[in-house]
Amino acid sequence: MLYISVLKLGFLAGRGGRATGRREREYITLIQEGHRFTHTRTGQGFTCGNTTERRGMMYERLVEAIVNMREAEAMSCAKELLDKGENPLKIMEQCREAVEIVGAQFEKGEYFLPELMMAGHMLAEISNMVKPVLSKGLEVKRIGKVLIGTVEGDVHDIGKNIVTFLLDANGFEVMDIGIDVPPEKFVSAIKDFSPQVVGLSGLLTIAFDSMKKTVQAIEKAGLRSKVKIMIGGGQTSEKIKEYAGADAYGKDAMAGVVLAKQWVGVK
Repeated sequence: MLYISVLKLGFLAGRGGRATGRREREYITLIQEGHRFTHTRTGQGFTCGNTTERRGMMYERLVEAIVNMREAEAMSCAKELLDKGENPLKIMEQCREAVEIVGAQFEKGEYFLPELMMAGHMLAEISNMVKPVLSKGLEVKRIGKVLIGTVEGDVHDIGKNIVTFLLDANGFEVMDIGIDVPPEKFVSAIKDFSPQVVGLSGLLTIAFDSMKKTVQAIEKAGLRSKVKIMIGGGQTSEKIKEYAGADAYGKDAMAGVVLAKQWVGVK
């Protein structure tokens, strides 16, 4: 995931490896049928009510529902907020906060692969719900192109998906080339898509060498001067940026958007 330092989820591969589509569906079904965990945030318990609440409480309910793996309630909260005319970007920000909490629980060993996958599933569903509202009645003027992908050896995409959503919402044409992307695929996509910005995502520490190899491959192909490269993910930092040879490091999703705007000359 790019620019999602909040998702310091640990070594996922060691807790289940790469999931196939069939396994992912099985995990999600398992959680939907039997998840009953209760977690805390800032010392308060997560208990989502079913009655109509004030605006602030609605956002609280949305976060709590996602963290507690209550998909139906999360979807209901998101829809109700949209129906009330709430800011779609604020709704997505609350989803980001929820995913951050899920990541923290994973680090503690209280959540595992199924919970991560379920959180990603709910995020995707809410994103699909929000996008039409965000663009309704608006002709989005594209301000630039961004190529984004999770580097070779890493299969995380929750954070990357959040960044992709926010970039799109802020006027960028985004090409997401997926997860576990080898350097040569980035090179090929740059030639085909001609982006101004390339985002390299990676959550695991093993992604650092892949980021470096990808930047080197871009340079070897004679494309380095044509793009700005930013990196992001739970373990990335300014030090890793220097190691990989990238132009910048984004500490979170919005930092990635700000960097991209600066590089294409938009304030």
